[in-house]
Amino acid sequence: MARALLRFTPAMLTSEPVAFLQGIPPFQLLDEPILEALAGSISLEYYPKGFPILTQGGPASDSLQVVRTGGAKVSMRSSDSEEIVIDYRSEGDAIGFLSLYSGDRSRTDVTALEDTTCYLMPREPFIALLEAHPEVREYFHRTFLAKYMDKAFTDMRSRSQLFGSGEKLLFTTAVGDLVTHPAVTAPRDLSIQGAARLMSHHGISSLVLVDGDAVPVGIITDRDLRDKVAARGRDIAEPVANIMSCSLIKAEAAQYCFEALLTMLRHNIHHLLIVDEGRLRGIVTNHDLLVLQGTSPISVVREIEGQTDLDGLEQAAAKVASIVGLLLKDGAHAGNITRIVTELNDRLVRKVIEFALRALGPAPLPWCWLAFGSEGRREQTFRTDQDNALVYADPRTPEEAAAALAWFPAFARFMKDGLVRCGFAPCPANYMADNPRWNQPLAAWRELFTRWITNPNPEALLKATILFDFRGLAGTLSLAEELRAHLNLTLRNKNVFFARLAGTVTQHRPPLGFFGSFSVDTKGDHKDQLNLKINALGPIVNIARLCALEAGISETGTLDRLTVLRPNHPLLGRYGEELGHAFEFLSLLRIQHQYEQIQAGGPGDNFINPESLSTYEKKSLKDAFRLVSRVQDLIIEQYRPGLVGA
Repeated sequence: MARALLRFTPAMLTSEPVAFLQGIPPFQLLDEPILEALAGSISLEYYPKGFPILTQGGPASDSLQVVRTGGAKVSMRSSDSEEIVIDYRSEGDAIGFLSLYSGDRSRTDVTALEDTTCYLMPREPFIALLEAHPEVREYFHRTFLAKYMDKAFTDMRSRSQLFGSGEKLLFTTAVGDLVTHPAVTAPRDLSIQGAARLMSHHGISSLVLVDGDAVPVGIITDRDLRDKVAARGRDIAEPVANIMSCSLIKAEAAQYCFEALLTMLRHNIHHLLIVDEGRLRGIVTNHDLLVLQGTSPISVVREIEGQTDLDGLEQAAAKVASIVGLLLKDGAHAGNITRIVTELNDRLVRKVIEFALRALGPAPLPWCWLAFGSEGRREQTFRTDQDNALVYADPRTPEEAAAALAWFPAFARFMKDGLVRCGFAPCPANYMADNPRWNQPLAAWRELFTRWITNPNPEALLKATILFDFRGLAGTLSLAEELRAHLNLTLRNKNVFFARLAGTVTQHRPPLGFFGSFSVDTKGDHKDQLNLKINALGPIVNIARLCALEAGISETGTLDRLTVLRPNHPLLGRYGEELGHAFEFLSLLRIQHQYEQIQAGGPGDNFINPESLSTYEKKSLKDAFRLVSRVQDLIIEQYRPGLVGA
């Protein structure tokens, strides 16, 4: 660290640092005697304008610096010496925490923007302060964790040839920025011919129809003119309202293009209305997004939807994995990747269902295809095992029961074989609709859930952690909603169940040794490696599930559960945001690891050698593990699972 021209030692200071620190977080949390003891080691340093307080690539900071007056710029230099400004620090802000805490070299330049003075806390008393006062430590970790994770994301990308100069347009561009012209509107009583002429005149592929108050009430597209008019010989003098789509799917102009893409995928539409604070701003098409990104998941959707048999679907399914690489290149976070890939995988499943119904004929009773596990949580990346089940309406007669026992097993077998062809391997533990135990009427599912909750033995808890993450994927979705409502109702005030479930939450501890080193396998096929899925991501998934089930929250995704619970949940209100950052980081680390393995011609697994990671990645990994351990300790303290008999 560069030294300034003038330093005031502790002996030269009086009560000024104590008074200053009492007014800024997190030092304002400390009692005055503690601050007075700390002030004995504090010095005051002066930096003239332009002085290099820290230098990128230089030695680690030996003190935490708190800006007293003035300000500083935090920046990085690229390989071609271009300066990239990251942040600014002003009165009360800290400088050098990451470098000081990790003991690593400084990764940034910190330059005085004007004449600046800083209070300096030497490393030893500051680290001792963090160890003695968890509230101060948690403040710094909470404040810097997200920035640390973002830097770790950058490190992950920079060490792979996959990440060059690919822009992140899909995730950084507001969808409203794609709207270059206002939407063309027309009255709903205009004739079909008049609407077609208007679209031709403006050279547009869609037309928004409005009522007498200019409020949008529908939309027609060139596809409507082709499929509903030309193909059917419809009278072109009819009102265009007769062929319009009344379901107007919208996106806010401020949303990123990624969100618009997801909306179009989910609703299988090619035109999306863009509104700005409720006012119609324009229309975005799938072509706009294709041009923006170059290659888009939309093109894969087109291939999937256009297939007419399993042979073609098998070829289309093989392209889903390539989307992961494209999204990584675009700088997507893990949550974005899994949401898009899950949407594509859902499309594959529904297409196989379409083929099954075509082959077997209509079902004898209403039914719903359930997804659970990572698919149920919408956390799939590369193709995983099948995790599915089938629920159907309760038969009312012996004839309906007999028909169900003949049709639904055949349906499940078709699905299993079709999904295998699309790259979804059978579940080794046989958690599939092909297993009669997971192919049942609604009443049987209710009875199963009730039994697991009222008698939570180890086997019941295992099944609960797997199957309670279910979501309806196709068919009569109200059956899944009824089952979820039954689950939430049955779970109320089941303290014994939650105490035992808490025991499973704390069963797998993050792999950190007593002195903060990684605990890795010492022999076998995974020597010197740790399991990211079981020991890193799994505990966060389990924490979110425990809290969501107890709160009666129906969301199944881990990040969704953390987000919904954070405002009101006592534990996740404190740690939910950090857990979300940690989950994103660990997920992306796992995706990147698996992608590199697959690119090298091998299967992707969950085992990683920590020594292969950069300094920032290792530090972020340890921080994530410490956070999970801290939350697990609080769960043990709250639920006392060890006091509940097995």
